[in-house]
Amino acid sequence: MRIKTSEKYGAVVITLKGNVMGGPEAQEFHDILGNFLEEKKNNIIIDLGSVKFMNSTGLGMLISGYTSVKNKGGALKLANATEKINSLLVITKLVTIFDNFESVDVAAESFDK
Repeated sequence: MRIKTSEKYGAVVITLKGNVMGGPEAQEFHDILGNFLEEKKNNIIIDLGSVKFMNSTGLGMLISGYTSVKNKGGALKLANATEKINSLLVITKLVTIFDNFESVDVAAESFDK
């Protein structure tokens, strides 16, 4: 998994690429997220458009990130989830927890201004 960050419309975009399976990249993800939260950048979008595969550890990484952001008074939203990732969210019922948007732009516009 590779991680890239950018900012758009006052939100932080964390783009994940490849296979999201936890491991050392999970720590990198949490460190990046923690740094943004320390900077009071609490509107987070996770761009999943380039994720090929995600296992339960990868889902756990997202859930942990969601909890961290929520505890700091922020919001974490998903964008560009592929059909495979969407079905994974439905099967695990995580679709009821995460706000999931068709694009980063739509997700960014959904934050309270």
